[in-house]
Amino acid sequence: MRLLYRSAVVKKELSSGFSQEEELRKLREETNVETLKQELEKEHSRRLDLEQKMSDMLKTRCEDSPPHPPRKQQPPAANGTDKQQKETVCSRLQSWLYDQFGVYIEDFRFQPEENTVEAEEPLSAKRLTENMLRLKWSARPVTNFLRNLSALSNWHSVYTSAIAFIIYMNAAWHGWAIPLFLFLAILRLSLNYLIARGWRIQWSIVPEVSEPVEPSKEDLTVSEKFQLVLDVAQKAQNLFGKMADVLEKIKNLFMWVQPEITQKLYIALWVAFISSCVLPYKLMGFMIGLYAGIKFFIIDFLFKSCPKLRDKYDTPHIMWNSLPTDPQLKERSNATVSRRIQPVVSRSSLATIPAGVTREEESSRSHSTKKGVFHEVFNLPENEKPLPVCENGWRCCLINRDRKMPTDYIRNGMLYVTENCLCFESSSTRSGSSKKNKVIKLVDITDIQKYKVLSVLPGSGMGISIATPSTQKPLVFGAMVHRDEAFDTIFTQYMKIMTTANPEM
Repeated sequence: MRLLYRSAVVKKELSSGFSQEEELRKLREETNVETLKQELEKEHSRRLDLEQKMSDMLKTRCEDSPPHPPRKQQPPAANGTDKQQKETVCSRLQSWLYDQFGVYIEDFRFQPEENTVEAEEPLSAKRLTENMLRLKWSARPVTNFLRNLSALSNWHSVYTSAIAFIIYMNAAWHGWAIPLFLFLAILRLSLNYLIARGWRIQWSIVPEVSEPVEPSKEDLTVSEKFQLVLDVAQKAQNLFGKMADVLEKIKNLFMWVQPEITQKLYIALWVAFISSCVLPYKLMGFMIGLYAGIKFFIIDFLFKSCPKLRDKYDTPHIMWNSLPTDPQLKERSNATVSRRIQPVVSRSSLATIPAGVTREEESSRSHSTKKGVFHEVFNLPENEKPLPVCENGWRCCLINRDRKMPTDYIRNGMLYVTENCLCFESSSTRSGSSKKNKVIKLVDITDIQKYKVLSVLPGSGMGISIATPSTQKPLVFGAMVHRDEAFDTIFTQYMKIMTTANPEM
């Protein structure tokens, strides 16, 4: 009995095991069926794509092939219905429309835009020089045109400017200003065509300046390559700075940053708008053309010849120079904040100020350096004070090449520029350091140049050389971080003093 019971249990277990295996096998078969269905759908979609491509290729071949003579239409079958005839007419109409307008319809298919990434070239001195020359030569026609236009306005050639003035004013009087400009554009293109055909036509009011041929930059040393990169970076910095100044001034003009200047533009726009609504366009064109000719040939010539007259009466020039840039606005805001946080002057200090002297004059008188009051340190009159750009001085070192002692050859200190003098304050703490301060009158300067102390080092240098009659070799102010700013300030003040001293210059 026990054996029979055990055999029955084993049979049940075996039957249950077989049933589980069958279920697993069925599940596997079902999963295989799903994958097969997916593969069949993929194959079906591929077949449809291939059929579409084949039909497109056949259509293009039929379009390229010469037209075949029309086949004779078979008479419709006796059992043909109206529905079949409509289907054939629709299919023919569809094929005719596709043949006629299919090419244009293909152009209107929406396709995803391809974002192509341009490969950046590695930095190379030769490639950099080539790009600079390309830019220079490409901009030459524009610069030549502007030079000729400026020469025409300045009456560089009296006969040429007089003829141009008479022709333009006659055209503006008869209302032919726009046709005149169009004719000049056609004439320029015609001359360019003749030049392209080999004709030698060279006409310019200003004579061409022959530029020196630059040496080849294929074999450059490391320092020369570094110098080239610095020069390009400096030119790019100046160019970007000028462009930023122009854009910031235009933005501040339209954003009412300087209300009194923007108000003039606002009134001028209203006057122009009302005039354009009231006056006829022919009269408006005549007035604009007449004013443009008088301003270009006469008013601009007078203003350029007489700078003082321009500073007083040239409204656009005054407005443009008065417009601030963003750095100037920031400096003004910082100056106003610093004025607000200055300590209030006590009554005792106010009592010491003499009558008739303002607070600003008193502060300018008491301008001091690190060692004392400015005019006392350099033994100068009280009205001599540093210019605002160098109120705190420029840190530098004075190299006096006439001296042989190391202590006198190089001195560290601060450089100041006043209205009439160039002052150097030595930073030495010795008792006789006041004797080492240097004062150079701007009138006594015979030459001022940017200087490179060590020619071995790359870059354009960080020094300024000042030549005077009292020194055999020029004095050098080196190790100046703000060398360009200091040089521009000194040179501008020097030219101002020299033009005041010698008006004939």
